[in-house]
Amino acid sequence: MSNTYLTTDELSERIKFDPRYIRNSLKDSVLLEGIHYIRPFGGRKILYIWEQIENDMAKTCTTADLMKGIV
Repeated sequence: MSNTYLTTDELSERIKFDPRYIRNSLKDSVLLEGIHYIRPFGGRKILYIWEQIENDMAKTCTTADLMKGIV
């Protein structure tokens, strides 16, 4: 399977969120390392996996999903 890897700025353009919001609020809470992004060669640079992010954005959210973080 071929993946499309995006920088934070490129992802920002696609999902219409500010790059700082992606880095400070979405990364490691909604976007998880190993699922939604990788650090190639163990470095500092982050590459987001577009297909996984797009798939997760299209999923519907249930009340039970929202309650998971509260309980």
